[in-house]
Amino acid sequence: MFSIDYRSRTPIYRQIIDNVENLAARGVLQPDGQLPSVRSLAVELSINPNTIAKAYSELEAKGIIYSLPGRGSFLCGNSCALRQQIIDNLSQKLEEAAAEAHQIVMEQEDFMDLCDKAWNKKPGKGAAK
Repeated sequence: MFSIDYRSRTPIYRQIIDNVENLAARGVLQPDGQLPSVRSLAVELSINPNTIAKAYSELEAKGIIYSLPGRGSFLCGNSCALRQQIIDNLSQKLEEAAAEAHQIVMEQEDFMDLCDKAWNKKPGKGAAK
């Protein structure tokens, strides 16, 4: 369920956070659904449990998950809000890219071609997350 790129410059705890956010936004993780325990995920990914705990702690601070002592961590019921937050972030990145395209006097058609190429790129083949 979680995919980690051990060669990436992105810290592993950040990749775990991104994984949870993306899985929640896509509906793979259901509201109030339980996440893997820190220990089980650490074993599955072969990483230090403190790394998982750090990611879960940040997710809890952001209001994406909640923890119940002795029971585990669960996805908050606000996955629609999370999806909208991700869409807003994407929109901001696109606006920044469009502004850069304007600065170099790129034609709109050329910019849209770049967007189409990025959209159609297969994950894992050099595409962004």
